[in-house]
Amino acid sequence: MERELYTRLLIAWGSVGAASFIALQFLTAPYGRHSRPGWGPTIHRTAGWVVMESPAVVVFLGCYLMSDRRTDPVAVSFLLLWLLHYVNRALVYPFRLCGGQLRMPVSVMAMGCSFNVMNGYLQGRGLFTLGPARGVEWFSDPRFIVGALLFLGGYAVNRQSDAILRGLRAPGDTSYRIPYGAAFGLVSCPNYLGELVEWLGWAILTWSPAGLTFFLWTAANLVPRARSHHRWYRERFPAYPVERKAVIPFLY
Repeated sequence: MERELYTRLLIAWGSVGAASFIALQFLTAPYGRHSRPGWGPTIHRTAGWVVMESPAVVVFLGCYLMSDRRTDPVAVSFLLLWLLHYVNRALVYPFRLCGGQLRMPVSVMAMGCSFNVMNGYLQGRGLFTLGPARGVEWFSDPRFIVGALLFLGGYAVNRQSDAILRGLRAPGDTSYRIPYGAAFGLVSCPNYLGELVEWLGWAILTWSPAGLTFFLWTAANLVPRARSHHRWYRERFPAYPVERKAVIPFLY
């Protein structure tokens, strides 16, 4: 029963992701530098990020704890990689944000929270209960090795890029400046590039339909937003480096 429901949810979720990609060609989510009125009540950005991202930790961890694969080494590795990203995103990153009392719409927080509940369920139940169990031989499979390297490399790029962006502001400063250094020499949004590489790695190392769907969702969300960031930089800063692409080095 659950397996059939899970399959239908996964297909529907992929369709929603495709529709979101189309919508985001015409609409930029109203938070961060793209904040604007008209999206209802707002919440302090730090609290919004914690509420929005925490379900990814709670739901995925709950799926692991309810499964009979808690002692499987491969399942534990999936859990640790997931938590490496989402504990930082939910419980570390929000408290390191600069920008004083910047706020986000509650509607954006609610949409992000809903995404993480559904995605956490699809990833967790697929990997720990409904999908095939992976024996320890999976650790030597090229898909796991390549996927793990991509995941960790993307994570490193994402964290480094976030650190460079934080370094542009003093506490309480809300102004924007051109970031330089590391992957910013190639693209305007290397933090997004890092996430894309991370979740591509996740799709490969888990070799799962849910992992692939998550990567496609990530691209559907971050590629249009990176394009909006890139356009915003070029409009705001006349001396913005012309050689930079938006998110994919040398291409886009």
